[in-house]
Amino acid sequence: MLLTSCSSTSRETTGSIPANLNKPVEAMTQPELQAASRKIGDAYAKSPSDRNAGLNYAALLRMTGRNAQALAVMQQVAIRNPTDRIVLAAYGKAQAAAGQFEQALSTINRAQTPDRPDWKLESAKGAILDQLGRTEEARLAYRSALDIHPNEPSVLSNLGMSYLLTRDLRTAETYLRSAVAQPGADSRVRQNFALVVGLQGRFQEAENIARQELTAEQAEANVAYLKGMLSQDNSWKKLANADEGTN
Repeated sequence: MLLTSCSSTSRETTGSIPANLNKPVEAMTQPELQAASRKIGDAYAKSPSDRNAGLNYAALLRMTGRNAQALAVMQQVAIRNPTDRIVLAAYGKAQAAAGQFEQALSTINRAQTPDRPDWKLESAKGAILDQLGRTEEARLAYRSALDIHPNEPSVLSNLGMSYLLTRDLRTAETYLRSAVAQPGADSRVRQNFALVVGLQGRFQEAENIARQELTAEQAEANVAYLKGMLSQDNSWKKLANADEGTN
């Protein structure tokens, strides 16, 4: 649901990106991400037992839409590191990206430990539950993550997007507005905020938010996409009209 020229992927990695990449992954274009994935892929092929190389390669594969390949890499990394929580978390995310939601949930649950709960795992669990349509359980997982790590912007963003899935745009905006106000809120959080604002028909405000980090062309493409969604889907249109009527 994150929009960047209408076709962005979530820019996250697990493990440390090697220093030989010449710019942060978050700032890379798709061609640069493709080149980075080839470079890290070569490093992984030379040393398949290197945990970090496997984690980074799988993350880059997911970021370039090659979910089946990412899952295959993470299966091998998980076989070599069966009790590593970071590996299990990344494996669960790879399974979810490949559409294996029940398996992903099982993997995340195995990675979590009751005596040392990890907020990132709780947030990942929430995202998987949302994709399974188990909304209330998802929100409990996000709130559990926030109990462990209060005001974490990525979790607040996920919670807001959970409400977007059930078309409660005003609650979604409340959480996302809180998320963008937190220190450490990144581009994904701000673009999700722009999305929720735009879906309520406030296109200029959404474009202003998007323009903080996107090119003018990308911001305009996002707003055009949102307008298209509203024109094609009567339910979204009704929500936008209702919001406009209260302003």
